[in-house]
Amino acid sequence: MADTATDTATAATAATAADTPKRPVVCVFCGASEGASPAHMESARALARALHASGSTLVYGGGTVGLMGEVARTLVALSGPSAVHGIIPAPLVALEQNAGPASAAGHAIDEAVYGRTTVVRDMHTRKQMMARHVIAGGAGGGFVALSGGYGTLEELMEITTWNQLGIHSMPVIVYNVDGYWSGLLDWVRGAVQSGFVSATNAGIIQEARHPDDVLRVLREYQNAPGRFKLTWDDE
Repeated sequence: MADTATDTATAATAATAADTPKRPVVCVFCGASEGASPAHMESARALARALHASGSTLVYGGGTVGLMGEVARTLVALSGPSAVHGIIPAPLVALEQNAGPASAAGHAIDEAVYGRTTVVRDMHTRKQMMARHVIAGGAGGGFVALSGGYGTLEELMEITTWNQLGIHSMPVIVYNVDGYWSGLLDWVRGAVQSGFVSATNAGIIQEARHPDDVLRVLREYQNAPGRFKLTWDDE
């Protein structure tokens, strides 16, 4: 009788877990600097508030300074540490964290402030892990680029290329604060006109100018019809 009751309870728990929708996972690419205008830090806070309102989980580059630190701190304060997962390569700890791990085996980051931190070996592992988290999440997830430097641009363009190649089918968005990404959007249009990006792939990168726009585009994103239909393994 006891075994039957236990089996029933286990089955009920499993059914409840299966019925619970997965939380959307949003990967945010952004700078480890604050930027010259206070609008950039405010945009990080505003995006975190929007992610909290939508019940989203944040995965990001694991920094505690600049826009990275601001979006993580703000979301942890609102949603709790479980809502944030930072992934950082060990060599970048000295640059992107105020106080950080000496190795992947242990770290000094305050989880109550910044959420969970995973230290990895290299940049590719970081980007691969972030992408896998987004893909495994629920509807409404995707990749969002706040303002940032070379690293942010590189992450944005790689994840855009992965979408074009069919490696993933998640939304790619630039949160265009004070016109920061307008030059990139102009470049895309110019690349189409010059014949280096097909018109059917011009819409892989979508623009949002406000936090609510970010959430809307994440929900309504349609994959570009020109994406390559290629087969990739899970590596």
